[in-house]
Amino acid sequence: MEVRNNMAGNLYIVATPIGNLGDLSQRAIETLRSVDVVLCEDTRVTQKLLNHFGLQKAVRSIHQHTQQDDLRTVLVEIEKGNSVAYVSDAGTPGISDPGGLLVSAAVKKGITIIPIPGPCAAIAALSISGFPTDRFRFFGFPPQKNGRKKFFEAVAETEETVVFYESKYRIQKTLSALPPERRMMLGRELTKMHETVYRGSCKEILPLLTEQSGKGEFVLVLAPKTYGQ
Repeated sequence: MEVRNNMAGNLYIVATPIGNLGDLSQRAIETLRSVDVVLCEDTRVTQKLLNHFGLQKAVRSIHQHTQQDDLRTVLVEIEKGNSVAYVSDAGTPGISDPGGLLVSAAVKKGITIIPIPGPCAAIAALSISGFPTDRFRFFGFPPQKNGRKKFFEAVAETEETVVFYESKYRIQKTLSALPPERRMMLGRELTKMHETVYRGSCKEILPLLTEQSGKGEFVLVLAPKTYGQ
């Protein structure tokens, strides 16, 4: 059972646009306006977002290398009554980003955590994939070095629809590591001006990325292993 301290502030987990700024909800704007401080991955990215909506807020960075002492400082501020919002660089915080560390620490302290839902690249891609979504597995980002082979072995053996992210710098290498006949949908720059969606088998899509692989971020959705059989 969760016990809430009415004297403490709140931690708001605020989803931000994955590209199109028009996707920031009114509730998200009001939340960012009301909190005492905004925590984020990259202060430069978040400051641009806040400036666009005319929001003047103190901004501090929480990232994957943040020390436990820094996390504790944030939690102490909330326990003293300050309200804090956490945003990732894009999309819903806590989904394959450092927000998970903050939320986990806040849960242990009994701090009230309030989700402000909104855009998520994985869900956006799944929604237009055309593949079964009643069950799916999310794999985050593939490891850059250690564990990469095991990652793709797990993807290949998964029976359900699979969704994961990839950097523009490794997308061709990643497609080459996937089962060539596996049906997939690849989303590039979703919600942005140069949004592109590729559909087909991995081996059909790979040649199409020769000129485009250096532009944009990618979301990959693989059909279930036995899809179409």
